[in-house]
Amino acid sequence: MPANFESLPNELYEELGSSCRGPVYRREETGFLDYSTIFNGNVVSAAKAVVCPLDAEDVSKIVLFCTKHSLSPSVKAGGYGTAGWAIGGDIIIDLSKLVEVDIEVPKADGSFTSLRDVASANSKGKTAVPNAASSSSKRRREEDTNLRQYDNASQTVAAFLRGPTLSDTQPDGPSPSVRRRLDAPTESAYSSSTSTAPRLSMSQSMSPSDSGGSRGSQSQTTSTPATSPSPTVMNSESISSTVTTGRNAESSTSGPANSNPFGYLDTPSNFPPASPPAALQSTFNSAPLVTSWGPGPNSIFANAPVNFSNFGQVAVPAQAEPIYPHAFVTFGAGMRQKEIDTFTAKEKLEARYVTGGGDGIPYHVPFAAHPVGSSIMLLGGFGFLSRLHGLSIDNLVEVEMVLADGRIIIVNENDYPDLWWGLRGAGSCLGIATRYKAKAFPVPVVFAGNLLYRFNKATAPSLIKHFRDCVKGAPRELYANVLLTAGPAGKDSLVVVQMCYVGPREKGQEYLAAISSWDGEKCLLNEVDEKSFLHQQDSVAQVLRGKAGRQWFIRSALISSLPDDIINETVLQFTDSPVGCTWLFELAGGAITDFEDTCVPKSQREASFTIAALHQWEMEIDDDRCVDSAEEWIAGTLKPVHIGGPFPSFLGRHEPAERVKACFGDNWKRLCEIKGFYDPENLFKNTFWPLDAAGEIVEPQTHEPPTPEFLSTSIRGQKRKVFV
Repeated sequence: MPANFESLPNELYEELGSSCRGPVYRREETGFLDYSTIFNGNVVSAAKAVVCPLDAEDVSKIVLFCTKHSLSPSVKAGGYGTAGWAIGGDIIIDLSKLVEVDIEVPKADGSFTSLRDVASANSKGKTAVPNAASSSSKRRREEDTNLRQYDNASQTVAAFLRGPTLSDTQPDGPSPSVRRRLDAPTESAYSSSTSTAPRLSMSQSMSPSDSGGSRGSQSQTTSTPATSPSPTVMNSESISSTVTTGRNAESSTSGPANSNPFGYLDTPSNFPPASPPAALQSTFNSAPLVTSWGPGPNSIFANAPVNFSNFGQVAVPAQAEPIYPHAFVTFGAGMRQKEIDTFTAKEKLEARYVTGGGDGIPYHVPFAAHPVGSSIMLLGGFGFLSRLHGLSIDNLVEVEMVLADGRIIIVNENDYPDLWWGLRGAGSCLGIATRYKAKAFPVPVVFAGNLLYRFNKATAPSLIKHFRDCVKGAPRELYANVLLTAGPAGKDSLVVVQMCYVGPREKGQEYLAAISSWDGEKCLLNEVDEKSFLHQQDSVAQVLRGKAGRQWFIRSALISSLPDDIINETVLQFTDSPVGCTWLFELAGGAITDFEDTCVPKSQREASFTIAALHQWEMEIDDDRCVDSAEEWIAGTLKPVHIGGPFPSFLGRHEPAERVKACFGDNWKRLCEIKGFYDPENLFKNTFWPLDAAGEIVEPQTHEPPTPEFLSTSIRGQKRKVFV
């Protein structure tokens, strides 16, 4: 234990342990490291202890303990944060034991059962969740590993990403459409008769002989089990059977052929009939399918690991109408959103069947894509359903919260309306949320997936512009993004277009046909098809291939437009970015603009795109470009089209105060007043909040944990870190 990191003294340890029913771990004790570790490996905690409360009453006692002894608390809810605020306090409040989840239908008048009328799972006087108090840190690690398996998004994409590198006989240069005019016509390299799928490995095995984070020569390896477990090995026949045009891929269902689970949404379309996709389409499943979870208890989360890979498949009902326009999901602050999605996918709600039959329709809360923790409900939450239903914060209906003075309150639009306005966007700065109730919406299936192209600096601008033009004026049912993900030596980088249409396959295919009509490069893989929303939630993480324990740096922005000159400059900058960089353009708008009663201002909600630089690199790499390239792109290239700051959920490490304030625009002054009323001593300073108790700006490093100590060295001309 470093000399400057002190443990909690014995007398305080005894006092805290006697007042809180959950376990307490001091720095020197087994369990402290597991509960004080976050996704970003470039952050170390200086905390004196970790405590794992069992309910809001425990949290209240911890808050009062911290106030009494002038200790600073920080709150860890999920462990996926990269900024480090969750482990920046003297006492880490780890909420991982608050793991209840339930779904209810609306009452006859559309209302719901208030949190004040339902005791939490671990409350005194109610049977505790089995194993909640005794769950070990080892069990938590196992759960995290299980949650970070993303290949269910698409086994085809998984196989592609793990395969050999692309041939480097095709350097950056004229697009295939130009080359075809120069050379004799040839058939597409990948057609439905192809016996093996083209595959690409983007995972790098770093060693002292590797070039430190540049795109120089790197040894290729498969993904680690913790990020993407290897799929079942497919022979040429099995791959061939899965690589086909999704338009023609049909199998028997419980209803007529071409049955439509979204029949109740049918409206006339102004778009022409979709032509067959220009690129290869590999089906996720060959018929419209959803997941069958099989028998099991109603409550599947009691700090027990969940197997996310044992999925049976049953046919989607031919045509089903949801009985309820939405449902309400209650969950504890220790639930990761993938756990909640899994629960609601299993606990389908009854439906009215026009034709055929089935076991109901799954409902889902509009979360961000996997993986995030529950605090996304307080900070924004932009995901596949946001253009249709709003941000995560827009779908909150009630929160149980512990305030800085230890009070436990229920916050909603009628009770504590000023706090209700502020917590939806800045809740982590105002109190500690322990339980949530949010709306969930029917999502039978989605028409979704990826189109993968090789990154070519000569043609990538054309593809991004084509994407931009295709999604202009798109309906709210369509989510779409384009991302650039860097590989070594500029030859194995990718451009990935992702789409998710929440509606009938036929309408989704209209957008697929438009996007895939770009012929500037061969499409290496197109696996867009109907799939369960639960599986689609894994798709961003599958392509990103994020790994816990690496160095992480995130910067984001909201922009008003995406002009040609910025696209051109972006591609040029990305060409020289280090390994592990992913730059993301997400179509915004839609229902996000409908909500004006939160601290996230209308100006931010009217953005055309949300942009993010997601950078990860191995711990031993010492390359300033890993940070500088993100800052230069976000703060420099994109500055002419900025709309204030990003959504608060995209704030990262070392954020300047002005960027934080810009997230809230004209609402900043009112938000400061609410902060001053509910937390006058700034107890919850280990957050993105950039001011001290007196309202003065503080440097980000004053409310963030430190980075590990290291020495810089050079190995074969490359800068390396040696940790001490």
